[in-house]
Amino acid sequence: MYGTPPATGGEPRTTGRPPLQTATELLALRLEHLEHCLALDQRSLDGLWSSSQWATELAAPLRPGLGLWQQGELRAMACGWLILEELHITLVAVDPDRRRQGLGRQVLQALLDDGRSRGAERATLEVASGNTAARALYADAGFLSAGCRRGYYRNGDDALIQWLKLSA
Repeated sequence: MYGTPPATGGEPRTTGRPPLQTATELLALRLEHLEHCLALDQRSLDGLWSSSQWATELAAPLRPGLGLWQQGELRAMACGWLILEELHITLVAVDPDRRRQGLGRQVLQALLDDGRSRGAERATLEVASGNTAARALYADAGFLSAGCRRGYYRNGDDALIQWLKLSA
């Protein structure tokens, strides 16, 4: 379903195979991408999830994950859970050396599109109140704050609860 659209337009492509070494591709993340996901998680989120948590995420059909690959390396990823008519976004990560290039926006939008195609009517997420870059990304995508979870994160930061209505 997802891949890099051809320069001339048309439908993106998805494969379960490893990404090409020279192209940019957007692929559904699968169990065979576990080591790449762990490495990007460590570089960008200081190891948010363990190997077993990643394995669970990558194996579950109602937990979509998409990865953006460049030159054979996973550069950005977004994951979520489909719960009835809701897409709960659990993670958006971008390689620290590739930030501010639109990769987060691209992978987030692809995950939202995937959720919409699977019947999600809205998307939700939590974002650290002090994470201005992520808050800007989500605001640009149309998310609105709907509440706050005080002291939600390990470091004591508050989490802003954000929602987005997904149009058909």
